Amino acid sequence: MADEPINVLVLCTGNSARSVLAECLINDLGGGKWRAYSAGSHPTGKVNPLSLDILREKGHSVEGLRSKSWDEFARPDAPRMDLVITVCDNAAGEVCPVWPGHPSKLHIGFPDPAAAEGTVEQRLAAFRAVYGMIEARIRTLIEAGGI
Repeated sequence: MADEPINVLVLCTGNSARSVLAECLINDLGGGKWRAYSAGSHPTGKVNPLSLDILREKGHSVEGLRSKSWDEFARPDAPRMDLVITVCDNAAGEVCPVWPGHPSKLHIGFPDPAAAEGTVEQRLAAFRAVYGMIEARIRTLIEAGGI
């Protein structure tokens, strides 16, 4: 059990931007000791293309990323979660499913880059800024040992 990674579920409403960014960051920064998944309470059904652009720009693989419902992780055959992180205020206030194993919960709210308006470059700047905020918090979480 000591060699198993810490499983983290990152939640947001649409599972198209913040939660996906956090999923990639945890998986890449966690050094195999952390395994992240992301989901949404009301998934959009697709990852925001600007999320994918920023992730590629920062050197992350985007293969297999998809927008999915948190119901997927409440099923008996789902991976056991150690920690559930909400990254948007809407998801934090919603009634979540009962997660098998009763994981720890943490809320870290970030602005929604998908709500940014303006030119593509201005919207990309919003995604870069939120990516930087999420990266800083994830680094702190991992360095602290998490739970």
